Amino acid sequence: MPDKSPIDISVVIPARDEIENLPPLLDEIHAALAGREYEIIVMDDGSTDGSDRMLAERMAQDARLRTVRNERSLGQSASVYMGARLARGRFVMTMDGDGQDDPAFLPAMLVALEGDSDVGLAAGQRVNRRDNWQKRIGSRIANAVRGWMLGDNTRDTGCGLKAFRRDAFLDLPYFETMHRFLPALFLTDGWKIAHVDVVNRPRMHGTSKYGIIDRLMAGLLDLFGVSWIRKRRRRNPMPRLRELER
Repeated sequence: MPDKSPIDISVVIPARDEIENLPPLLDEIHAALAGREYEIIVMDDGSTDGSDRMLAERMAQDARLRTVRNERSLGQSASVYMGARLARGRFVMTMDGDGQDDPAFLPAMLVALEGDSDVGLAAGQRVNRRDNWQKRIGSRIANAVRGWMLGDNTRDTGCGLKAFRRDAFLDLPYFETMHRFLPALFLTDGWKIAHVDVVNRPRMHGTSKYGIIDRLMAGLLDLFGVSWIRKRRRRNPMPRLRELER
């Protein structure tokens, strides 16, 4: 049974078949967060490459590491949401398991989040994208349409590097692709968004698990739902209620 005592930070990593990328990524996270109270939760989303065995061995030697395995792939949003539910940290930080998100930027994300109590989400914004041209163009189209419809003032919602207040995140409505719309959802609930430029790295091993067309279609369909939420949802009263209860 894991320790339930609260800590500062929970790093949640959704990963599927990233057995070669995860070990160096975990080492980099430890180096980046040295001196802080934190845990790392790897959500193994139905991997078939032996990641579960590797993570079990790492967990036996690393008290800060927790792993949870989905027997079948449930997708990135489900993994992030479940990881946040299981997290003990006041702040949750997310990053992809492919190693393209550089943990060296985690402290800057925390500074942006901790420096203003009205900031609910610090969103990484990739510069010098290292993906192939198809992914870059697909991402550019999706971000342009999303920004036009939602007015979230975020140029890159696909960056895996994010930091948010756990309680605020759990107040948001959950749906299958919510991780692509976090800036708009946090804004709708009355939170400010901080943006942090981060350097995108090339993938060292393996291939992307997400197709371009399926991501575009799912994102565009859900865009209309999020637009409806933005118009109909009112600022969530729960944060104010928690303040009154203290």
